[in-house]
Amino acid sequence: MSTRYLVTGGAGFIGSHLVEALLDRGDAVVVLDDCSTGSLDNLAAVANHPGLQMVHGSVCDALVVDECVAQVDAIIHLAAAVGVMRILERRVQGIMVNLRGAEVLLQAACMHGRLPLFLASSSEVYGKGIGERFAEDDDCVLGPTSRHRWSYACSKAMDEFLALAYHHERDLPVRIARFFNITGPRQSPFYGMVLPRFCAAALRGEAVQVYGDGQQSRCFLHVRDAVAAIMTMLDCPDTIGQVVNVGSAQEVTIADLAQAVVERAGSEGGVAHVPYEEAYPGGGFEDLRRRAPDVSRLQRLTAWHQSIDLDGIIDDCLEAERHGRQAASQ
Repeated sequence: MSTRYLVTGGAGFIGSHLVEALLDRGDAVVVLDDCSTGSLDNLAAVANHPGLQMVHGSVCDALVVDECVAQVDAIIHLAAAVGVMRILERRVQGIMVNLRGAEVLLQAACMHGRLPLFLASSSEVYGKGIGERFAEDDDCVLGPTSRHRWSYACSKAMDEFLALAYHHERDLPVRIARFFNITGPRQSPFYGMVLPRFCAAALRGEAVQVYGDGQQSRCFLHVRDAVAAIMTMLDCPDTIGQVVNVGSAQEVTIADLAQAVVERAGSEGGVAHVPYEEAYPGGGFEDLRRRAPDVSRLQRLTAWHQSIDLDGIIDDCLEAERHGRQAASQ
């Protein structure tokens, strides 16, 4: 039997891919999005699908959320502040959207029959913790409140605390996924997202700008694999009440990523290093040297596995950028 989902942030990067996948398997979807960072263009391929309903509004609006939740069987909460740049530029909004949005949705899920709720969290909650790979029960070590970049980590951690409290105290079936550097087609370069920013610069023939010395390392996961992980979690009863890492096992330094983009794009722009104080002149930013996930819990609970390697991710992002440039020129 099909399920009717509310997907908050469904016009965004991950959300739009997930909405397509849900509709493709026969589910119905109500999308709630204020399009502050998402775009209806992301849903153009399914805009006329009979199983899709669009609602323009904020997850912080309790009345709108209540009306949406009353129509569905389950909730997928993806809406959040997006990107380091936006978090530093809109400090109050970033915190309030994360905290208030989660609170409103959890309350509505309880009021309408304890509906299952999937919460998208972030690897940011691990903060400055150190270790070979981050596991879900590792300690979280955050920086000082004077560095605003940690406000996002703190707000997402509080979202997790609140969701788990609803699960234990009010028997709400919640699932929490901590995403590690999800990337791919439709991800915007405008909020500091590294791979689309690299691809756009390389295809313009400009130098790909790497902040700092470039030796900070990350693990990038294609959005298609992230969506597959979400779907397997939704279908797995054992993930209820669990916090689960969703990410790639393939680690790369940002300098090596930039060089790979330049080479695969056939660009002559090369790579340029930019000091952090120049990249983030307003202050409040602090980078992490390494962030790699332990995904054994996800693999143990579900049948998920990564299907697209780093070269495939880069090629897909370059192709999406080329397609966007062609469409804009027509």
